Amino acid sequence: MANWGNKMLRDLINRWRTYCIEENFIGIGSTRKVYRVSDYVIKVNLHSLGHKQSEMEQEIYYEMVKRGHGELFAQVFYVDENIAVQRFYEPLELINDQSYEIDTTKQVHLIPENYTDVFNMLDTEFDSFDLRDSSNYGLNQENKLVYIDYGMTKKLYENEWVPLAEAGVLPQIDFDNCRVCGEEKELRMYGDNDTDKRCYACGKE
Repeated sequence: MANWGNKMLRDLINRWRTYCIEENFIGIGSTRKVYRVSDYVIKVNLHSLGHKQSEMEQEIYYEMVKRGHGELFAQVFYVDENIAVQRFYEPLELINDQSYEIDTTKQVHLIPENYTDVFNMLDTEFDSFDLRDSSNYGLNQENKLVYIDYGMTKKLYENEWVPLAEAGVLPQIDFDNCRVCGEEKELRMYGDNDTDKRCYACGKE
């Protein structure tokens, strides 16, 4: 539920389309497109599965606050069928234009004190999927990891995402050279028969 005492937050929710413009764009996944406005992000659903992810993020956030672990998660202020509004955290940088798996040994300086306990809760109690992918994290002011994308479950992935991706409805990520700019980067590919190898910057969404 939104904090309706916050004027800016109310404005973001009521007029979100006016803020979701290219100059505010910061990222895109298979089901949601993300824009930054000040200290907030607006996640716009590209598919109904994105709404389910946002609802799960809201559920997890509220539960983790109750358990005293809310600081490890981007706060969820609002969710509806079109958008979710969350707290902004600086995302982790890509390595060679790709996301990577978090290594708790090599990157111990980024790991919060209660990370392992929370990781295990997400894995066993909430059925969370892809918990080590760097694209799912941001960094807080202490330069520690915070979950910013944590709504995909194993059940959603296996029962809904995979069939939609195989049917070419949702994109899978391929690392290859864009045919327009020539740069090797992550490309959004829709099914096995998709031959349009352009990156997002070159117009393929």
